[in-house]
Amino acid sequence: MGKQSATRRTVVTGGAGFLGSHLCEALLARGDEVVCLDNFLTGSPDNVDHLMANPSFRLVRTDVTDFVHVGGEVDLVLHFASPASPIDYLRMPVETLKVGSIGTLHALGLARDKGARFVLASTSEVYGDPEVHPQPESYWGNVNPVGPRGVYDEAKRFAEAMTLAYRQTHGVDTGILRIFNTFGPRMRPNDGRAIPNFIRQALRNEPLTVAGDGSQTRSICYVDDLVAGVLALADSAEPGPINLGNPHELSVLELAQWVIDLTGSSSTITFVDRPVDDPSVRRPDTTLARERLNWSPQVSIEDGLLRTIAWFRGHPELV
Repeated sequence: MGKQSATRRTVVTGGAGFLGSHLCEALLARGDEVVCLDNFLTGSPDNVDHLMANPSFRLVRTDVTDFVHVGGEVDLVLHFASPASPIDYLRMPVETLKVGSIGTLHALGLARDKGARFVLASTSEVYGDPEVHPQPESYWGNVNPVGPRGVYDEAKRFAEAMTLAYRQTHGVDTGILRIFNTFGPRMRPNDGRAIPNFIRQALRNEPLTVAGDGSQTRSICYVDDLVAGVLALADSAEPGPINLGNPHELSVLELAQWVIDLTGSSSTITFVDRPVDDPSVRRPDTTLARERLNWSPQVSIEDGLLRTIAWFRGHPELV
């Protein structure tokens, strides 16, 4: 289905976001030409500023819900455009639904026109507040479509259905990833997610705000490992969906304490109300990724946290 050329040309939607910018970096490092599409709704040109001098990199400001046009050949389309943190998608519910639906339609249309492989960045949120633990790809999920998180969950579930429809109807070479909690440099300190929140608070010696009693669990994966998994799926013929994440599960309270210890902070912990429909558990079953992609996380949680903390320390204006 997909095609290979001496130098592969890859389009990354949402390429100036946290995950997208790391993807662009890795693609360039392996010799791809990269066209980065972003409307900077939640991404930032600062995230790819260090790539601008590379002649193989092109940044285009565009909204994929309006249209997607890329001249010339394209071998791979990585569709990563979407608000991804609760603060963002609760603030921009319509935009979130549009990029998951219309944006996915346009990105798939580009892949179809160019004969390119298409990879969808879906999410562990399609499992909702799971009644099966850990979560295998065969689990259909427990999602509240009319709850506050439904705008993100259902946008991604629709995107998966649209991706499969294009594969079955139009013969597009597609792959679906379900991405679990990922962290690392270039996360926005105020995006509402636990790790940047905790690191920012710890570096300021402010109380770390833990939702509920902190017993809810998350499985966190360092960004370099996640990117390696994305590229492994992109280079394969696997249709997915395939979970990508670190099966190391820990409670949010443990995570907060770990951040305090690693930063050497004098912060204490304070408890705040838990968000509506906040998942109580989250851990990927990564059997498929190991068997089909020969992928498993290599960076320890502690090492990943230390690298992320060091990045935040190096950007004091963000803290």
